[in-house]
Amino acid sequence: MAPQRVFSGTPWEATVGYCRALRVGSQIFVSGTAPSDGQGGTYAPGDGYAQTHRCLAIIEAALEELGASLADVVRTRLYVTDLDQWEAIAKAHQERFGDHPPTSTLVKVAGLINPDMVIEIESEAYCEPVALAAPPEAPAMTRRAILGRPIQPNTYPYGSTYPPTTAQDLDEGCLD
Repeated sequence: MAPQRVFSGTPWEATVGYCRALRVGSQIFVSGTAPSDGQGGTYAPGDGYAQTHRCLAIIEAALEELGASLADVVRTRLYVTDLDQWEAIAKAHQERFGDHPPTSTLVKVAGLINPDMVIEIESEAYCEPVALAAPPEAPAMTRRAILGRPIQPNTYPYGSTYPPTTAQDLDEGCLD
């Protein structure tokens, strides 16, 4: 199956050479997602709770483009600069994943791309592949056929060779 990619359109993707999310078969990988405000700045600077919700909303949008949802997420990795905010971050994570909790890791890091970012989140999802429609059944073959079409023996003159051996002896349905 060919990979499907989702791009967010930020200049970072072209500069760094990555995509927001990548689906290969049943697996979806979402790149580290920072709390971007969509205008080149940081959403809710310094607020771990709000930034966690923002990151998960960005992730959710990418998953939806690939036919999945947050319910399909099986793993999250949270990179946090301020461990004093871990409870607020955990609360936001639980609010989005409480009914379908993934495996998760929270790691303290020295810093992120912008100093007012408190969190960046990676995720992985697994969803069942889209079922393809079954191909149509081939028509049943009759015992006497040429090129897959039945021979109409009662249309051949008495005494002719059977099966037909010339174009004139074939019924017109066999002349493709």
